[in-house]
Amino acid sequence: MVVQNARPDERVFVHPLLAPDGEGTLTENEPPHHAWQHGLYVGLNLVNGIGFWTEGKLPGHGPDGTFHPRPMRAPVVDENTAAWSVSSEWRDPAGNPLLDETQAWRYEDRGATGVLDLAWTLTARVDLQFGRHAYGGLFLRMPWRAETGGDVLTSEGAATIADAEGRAARWVALAMPLPDRTTGPAGVAILDHPSNPVYPSPWRVDGNLGIAPSRCIAGAWSLAKGIVTTSRYRVLLYTGKINADLINEVSREFAVGEQG
Repeated sequence: MVVQNARPDERVFVHPLLAPDGEGTLTENEPPHHAWQHGLYVGLNLVNGIGFWTEGKLPGHGPDGTFHPRPMRAPVVDENTAAWSVSSEWRDPAGNPLLDETQAWRYEDRGATGVLDLAWTLTARVDLQFGRHAYGGLFLRMPWRAETGGDVLTSEGAATIADAEGRAARWVALAMPLPDRTTGPAGVAILDHPSNPVYPSPWRVDGNLGIAPSRCIAGAWSLAKGIVTTSRYRVLLYTGKINADLINEVSREFAVGEQG
């Protein structure tokens, strides 16, 4: 249902991530229109002027930093849940460490839906300045196709890319046909958490229906050496069209629950 990738000296990412009924892959790795995107992953731009986004695959976008994950421990599985974490060192192009990152994940199989919670923690190894940018943070790439399209909806009622792009929302949801699914659309919603440094976050919603809650859109920010910041997100997996009532219910649960 969920595969965590954490190869040495590469960005960590989740892919494939399956629809909750097991039919169809909700994520796409290295699509032809964005070869540096990897299913469900995190990245940032302008970290002390360094990009941790395009992995050197976009000419003229450098300089690019690198990711160095540490060996993972086995996940903890308990009935319908699994929990794991992966930590990485982010380095500048000269090999100097800038920050330590930890992604702590928890997946819960709820039958008709799946819930994937993330606590994303950054620890500054040096004084850090994060520049304002149009995207950055937790990003989802689904297998969007121009010929089949897809739907977007935000907690604030925006239902087009133009209305959703750059706007604040408590959640953003997608639904679309999947190339390997024959029983109708399936989708993913990412839910923001009230404890996050910027809430509700502004969102990146790109022309291929890639989405990201992005603190960077709101403006520049800083993190002094040794200081830790954690952001929390819930990723809801479902089949069928976007169901705002369901997402709002899960969002309320996330906002008050211990996992949040």
